[in-house]
Amino acid sequence: MDEEAKMGTCHLLDLPWEDVLIPHILCHLPLQHIVSLQRVSKHFHSLIQVYLANCRTFNLSPVGPCIPKEAFCSMLKDNKVLQSLSLQNCSDWVTDKELLPVIGQNQHLHRVDMNGCACLTRHSLVAVSLSCTHLQHLGLAHCEWVDSLSLRSLADHCGGLQSIDLTACRQLKDDAICYLAKKCLKLTSLSLAVNANVTDESVEEVAKNCRSLEQLDLTGCLRVRNQSIRTLAEYCPKLQSLKVNHCHNVTESSLDPLRKRNVVIDVEPPLQRALVLLQDVLGFAPFINLQI
Repeated sequence: MDEEAKMGTCHLLDLPWEDVLIPHILCHLPLQHIVSLQRVSKHFHSLIQVYLANCRTFNLSPVGPCIPKEAFCSMLKDNKVLQSLSLQNCSDWVTDKELLPVIGQNQHLHRVDMNGCACLTRHSLVAVSLSCTHLQHLGLAHCEWVDSLSLRSLADHCGGLQSIDLTACRQLKDDAICYLAKKCLKLTSLSLAVNANVTDESVEEVAKNCRSLEQLDLTGCLRVRNQSIRTLAEYCPKLQSLKVNHCHNVTESSLDPLRKRNVVIDVEPPLQRALVLLQDVLGFAPFINLQI
């Protein structure tokens, strides 16, 4: 009876690793649980190593501050099939030394998120552009090390780019952004927010070259004016969202045509703004007949 029970017992690790455990179980676990499983036993450690060598998506955002850089290098040392890599919340420790080997052996990456990685340098962006020629989505928000030369390298080698976040990349000026727009014609989402160097020249070049643009963030671009917003309305029929908060030279005269196309704009029309201010002062919203 004991022998029959023993023969009928099936342990988790008895299931096929590459056909069952990895594609149907481990792929649904958050990374912190994957890391913990490595410590259970030698067999689990071996399983996790196989999983990490074959995973397509690697998202460090939830556990970034808690992962030692040595662990990051160890986890991805055998992976050559990554398609998506997120390094958000890793700004305290990730440098070129850790990232360059991973980028160099993963040429199929189509999404890379380096938002806020302040310790990287332009060498990482150049490596991405040279190795990941099929890149479609790139996050570089608050990476102040991004410069004109590295962005030009990206534009030259990643013409299929669809979205890029350049928020607060303050080294960039019109010449680099215009170059990007001329090379990456498939852009649908672009953020140039919080960059005082951005002018109408950049916005107009983006509008005329990236006709499929759906989302544009110009928050805090103080030198952008009505002229480029009108160009945007003319050349980008697919535009769905426009952010121009704190763009003090952009007025309702250029925004109104976009509102009529149901483009979502992050600033209210003047009348609505006035009503909100009035409500703050009076404590209630007065009735105003808007049809007069």
